[in-house]
Amino acid sequence: MVYAIVKAGGRQEKVSVGDVVVMNKVDGEVGETVNLTPLMLVDGDKVTTGADDLAKVTVTAEIVRPEKGKKITIQKYKNKTGYRVRQGHRQQLTRVKITGIK
Repeated sequence: MVYAIVKAGGRQEKVSVGDVVVMNKVDGEVGETVNLTPLMLVDGDKVTTGADDLAKVTVTAEIVRPEKGKKITIQKYKNKTGYRVRQGHRQQLTRVKITGIK
């Protein structure tokens, strides 16, 4: 079994060929190919972590669709002053499918 640990949108994800991963927004259109930075590669019993060896490894993914994360609400309140602030946020995400680890 071949899998890689890649840096994807500020986080690390364990991926193998065919996996679908949701990560922070990636610039590009649906169907475009993006390259992800590998941090570690596991090929059976062989583990590759050296920077020189990882420079030869490419992890490619195809953009499936853009998404939005769960809505969060931010509320601030100060007692006895009438200060109340509400704010919301939805993180921009991208769903990608891993197409190759070479």
